[in-house]
Amino acid sequence: MTLLTPEDANHTIVFAPAGRYFIDTYSRVNQPPVTVLRAADGRVIRRLEEADVSRLRELRWRQPEPFRVKARDGITELDGMMYKPTDFDSTRKYPIIDHIYPGPQITTVPKSFFPTNAPGLLYATMGQVQALAELGFIVVHIDHLGGPYRSKAFHDNYYGNFGDNGILDHITAIKQLAARHAYIDIERVGIYGHSGGGFASTDAILRYPDFFKVAVSTSGNHDNRSYNIYWAEKYQGLLVRDTLKQTDNFEGSANKTLAGRLKGKLLLMHGDMDDNVHPAMTLQVVDALIKANKSFDMLILPDMDHDVTQDPYVIRRTWDYFVKHLLGKEPPADYAITAPPKRPGSR
Repeated sequence: MTLLTPEDANHTIVFAPAGRYFIDTYSRVNQPPVTVLRAADGRVIRRLEEADVSRLRELRWRQPEPFRVKARDGITELDGMMYKPTDFDSTRKYPIIDHIYPGPQITTVPKSFFPTNAPGLLYATMGQVQALAELGFIVVHIDHLGGPYRSKAFHDNYYGNFGDNGILDHITAIKQLAARHAYIDIERVGIYGHSGGGFASTDAILRYPDFFKVAVSTSGNHDNRSYNIYWAEKYQGLLVRDTLKQTDNFEGSANKTLAGRLKGKLLLMHGDMDDNVHPAMTLQVVDALIKANKSFDMLILPDMDHDVTQDPYVIRRTWDYFVKHLLGKEPPADYAITAPPKRPGSR
């Protein structure tokens, strides 16, 4: 094996048709992209482009801070990213919000430079991290055990146990960050996520109700027996029914079975035209919460499909929920989030 791209960064390459050269664009979350032309042996032939982020810096853009923590086993190192408000004051105490997407087919901690939003559902929710931080929070991404790109053992960590969702690693990581940084308030921990992240954020506040105080869940696949079974069985294993006990190997990871454990504040949101995760999954959790006599909040979004995270109303309700229940302040009434005016010549 020969290392063709030695720079300590995330590399995206495209080979020329004949295979003699390739374009290499590399960056880190805190390093803007550089694009070079390389020969097939890795030699740099020409530096083609370097991103200019001077305008971002003029706008007081605050780059995220990479960190490393130990997983629940106390041995495995995990990557993470921290976002702070522009007016960050180290003498203050900040609530911390955890953005989660459990995978296990992808990882959430960004490896490349992305100062604003990026395409795709996952990145739509990731695009909120700095905005949430500006409201007065510390916001984090954490790569937990069970994700890809490390090793098979790492990836297989919670195979067959969907209810794990890597949440114990998130708890362990947040505790380590709070021990390192006096400005993190470990008594005010929130969590949010979309789709699989909606499943995981709800799972987190139900399974660990003494740690997570506030959760926002959008379009969660709360019971994977009702989701795309070809995807679910890839990571949980084949559905096996126990006819004697009237259960199966998916039952323990269904959020509705944990409804009676709710202590904190939970907001569930789902589009009624979701063509990926059926809204019945959220309604099953709602039904169980009602039967358990639990107080919660729910928002059904008419005529919306799975991709609700870029809707201004959904974003505003997410922000309001954390401001009110985690920050302890009253958000501005009916604040309208609008797109910035288009610059001349832009599409």
